[in-house]
Amino acid sequence: MTTLHPLSIPYRAAQRVWQFVGFFVVFAFSGTLLSGDGLQAAGLLGLVGAILVAVVVWEVLYYRRFEYDLTETTFDLHSGVLSRRDREIPYRRVQNVSISRNVVERVLGLAEVTVETAGGSSAEAELRYVGVEEANRLQDELGRRKRRAAREDGRSSASREDAEGRSVERPKRTRLFAISDRELVVLGLVSVDLRLLPLATLLLPVFGSAAAQELAAGPLFVVAPLSAIGLYAVTALASGAISVANYYGFELVQTGDELRYERGLLQRYSGTIPLGKVQTVSMTENVLQRLVGYASLSIETAGSSPGQAGGSQSAVPIAKRDRVLQLAQSVEPFGDPSFERPPKRARLRYVARYSIVLAVLVGVAFLADRATATTLYWYALLLAVPAIPVAAHLKWRNLGYALEEDHVVTRAGFWNRTTTVVPYYRVQTVLDSQTIFQRRRQLATVTIDTAGSRSLTGQDARAVDIDRTRAAELREDVAERLQRSLADRTPAPDRLFDAEQSSDGTVGGTPSPGE
Repeated sequence: MTTLHPLSIPYRAAQRVWQFVGFFVVFAFSGTLLSGDGLQAAGLLGLVGAILVAVVVWEVLYYRRFEYDLTETTFDLHSGVLSRRDREIPYRRVQNVSISRNVVERVLGLAEVTVETAGGSSAEAELRYVGVEEANRLQDELGRRKRRAAREDGRSSASREDAEGRSVERPKRTRLFAISDRELVVLGLVSVDLRLLPLATLLLPVFGSAAAQELAAGPLFVVAPLSAIGLYAVTALASGAISVANYYGFELVQTGDELRYERGLLQRYSGTIPLGKVQTVSMTENVLQRLVGYASLSIETAGSSPGQAGGSQSAVPIAKRDRVLQLAQSVEPFGDPSFERPPKRARLRYVARYSIVLAVLVGVAFLADRATATTLYWYALLLAVPAIPVAAHLKWRNLGYALEEDHVVTRAGFWNRTTTVVPYYRVQTVLDSQTIFQRRRQLATVTIDTAGSRSLTGQDARAVDIDRTRAAELREDVAERLQRSLADRTPAPDRLFDAEQSSDGTVGGTPSPGE
């Protein structure tokens, strides 16, 4: 049995104490200490001391009662202070073994090890904290034993091992990608995460209050574009800084039948991507990336990873599009897809959608103009009318799907275009659906669901706004190819029987001549 690193006691205690800092500050400045009442001050200090002692005692007990062990078939953990918890994680269920280290942990020589299992929505086991060498050992050993368990189940062909499970041939380590300084700069320039827009809305008036007051006094057709540019600039700067910090020093290597990545400036991450459990491969290009010929690559597995959304892990944060495509095809050998776009009548749906949105904005601006003394120039919004058919055409042009020999490929998005590759044998369900607006134009959407976590967030591969009749055909076609793919990947029973060799060299169960 092995336990955590001794330094985990003071470090975890410091983390817990930090959670009470806000409480202490509120108490201290609420008048208790400043009032000069020595009895109250002593009572508060006594409370603080009792909490510190309780936290340290708790962490010592947690450390003494946390143990883990690598057995022949499972990774065992025993933990719990008040209630005991025993867990046995079979190696064949291990999906990803990740290591994360922030700045303080790197100084102390500590690391957090997270073990995710296939199909799990959260980490199955968290070791907080072990030494760096122990973390690397666990990552290597769990990966090796996972491959051995998969081989014994007939699902892998990694390096040979002897009868005792010791590796005879170490998997070859090949570096596939390392981000350069130029690529890191490009990543910072083209990364725009619109989810940060609310934060930019709050920060812009704070850091530019004088400019905001000047803008507020101007006409709407001047205020609106300048405000939009300002919000976009703040969002772009924040997004770029976060992306550079997240992917600083990114490196992707292949070790046997899995990929390993390492990244991060302030928070350092290291994780694995088992190639045998890849659900989808996605290549993403936003508008700025397409202008300069760059793209990014993400690989989705069934588990979760630190610092990622669900089970989607970044395999290439940014690189030239040809290089990204080459790496994607090395993970899933798909060809150059020829996409089939939705029927042209789908563009009318987008024209109607954007026209309704613009009409609502014009109406709100008109009512605000009439209800206030400020002239808002609401009719300036009508200048966007000519852009509606252009926007509808661009959306339509970037939609499509393709049926390859072994994969179905979908594409969607203009501002952030994503091409998703799904192997047929990974498909879980295929369904076609229609909204009330799609039914009016005889359109439908086909959703291709996998075991990955994107299905929980509605980010499955989808063929959007295709002809309703074609949608039914596509659903049946993908389902048929799924069954065919599964049949091709399943060995025939007689082959399984013939492959079993007995200890004396005869084929398993088949009597040799003379018996």
